[in-house]
Amino acid sequence: MPVFDAPPKDPGPALRRAAPALAAFAGVRLLALAVLAVWSAAAGTSPHTLLSARWDSLWYARIAAEGYGYEVVLPSGAVHSNLAFFPLLPWLERLVAAPTGLSYGSAGLVVSAVAGAAAAWGIFAVTDLLHGRRAGVFAVALWAALPVGIVQSMAYSESLFTALAAWALYGALRGRWITAGLLAAGAGLTRPVGAAVVAAVWVAAALAWRRGERSLRMAAGVVLAPLGAGAYALWVGARTGGGLTGYLDVQAGWGNGFDGGWAFARFIGARLASPAFPAGVGLIAGVLLVLWLYALCVRRRLPAVLLVYCGIVVALALCASGYFGSKPRLLLPAFPLVLPPAVALARWRGGRAAAAVAALALVSAVYGAFWLNGSGPP
Repeated sequence: MPVFDAPPKDPGPALRRAAPALAAFAGVRLLALAVLAVWSAAAGTSPHTLLSARWDSLWYARIAAEGYGYEVVLPSGAVHSNLAFFPLLPWLERLVAAPTGLSYGSAGLVVSAVAGAAAAWGIFAVTDLLHGRRAGVFAVALWAALPVGIVQSMAYSESLFTALAAWALYGALRGRWITAGLLAAGAGLTRPVGAAVVAAVWVAAALAWRRGERSLRMAAGVVLAPLGAGAYALWVGARTGGGLTGYLDVQAGWGNGFDGGWAFARFIGARLASPAFPAGVGLIAGVLLVLWLYALCVRRRLPAVLLVYCGIVVALALCASGYFGSKPRLLLPAFPLVLPPAVALARWRGGRAAAAVAALALVSAVYGAFWLNGSGPP
């Protein structure tokens, strides 16, 4: 994996270079919010509530308000503990709410808006580095227009995690090891899949070591990368008395685990054997599309840091044993999957490519409004 030239110290030129991508991201997100507002007005629902005060958003807001320790015991005896949720998003919600007077849910929307823009810039930076500016703009637009792109505007942790992951991977590609390690540690404080960022930074460092690139900064980045996830897992283990497996026990209470995809396969099979047969076919098509895009990433020889990160995110999303409806959302941070289609779009004529992205953005906006006003949760 090559290490690319260091970026200029002045961020101004870099921001100006990314401006079209950020404008595309903002346009797609505003379209989604506008469609959600119209749909919710017709349905008699509140867009603000849908985005900031339902499902996981409520858990994050409660942590911001009260800290850890809240749990719900289901009739089955299963325990849903808020220890399953990593702390960085609620910490930031508290940080934003304190000086502004916003509710924690509303503060979460602010965090997600800023983090979404940071994620878009990071995705552009990685793609621009590898494939050029035009492909970078399309990569951001495609990521924003994913079917579950509305989650980027919710008080959820996906935007924050993707921002930290994208810039950590960019740092690893640049050989900026301390930056990569610190951002990987932040990603590890955001979601369990932060392990994918840690693994990617470690692989990047190992390949650099093989090329003879050895420094104290590289060693520091390698040491820093797992500190976020490791510290939280150890704290949960100490708090619950579960030791090193304490966090896994908390996730098991939610029905989450890693079974190689067996439970997901049975879930799809049940759809195929029921009147929901089209949904089963759609799920199979979605999984095949994800795997095909990852195979394209391998065939196009994306840097190992991206392949490792994306491969782990995809594997954890598809092979987890619970919350099947959340799998599309769990794949949202796997942004390297959009690089092959972005490169293809970059070769199209401008009007044709823009029309294709606009159509995808409109479909995504309508689906997002339907999704949030439907049964959920995303």
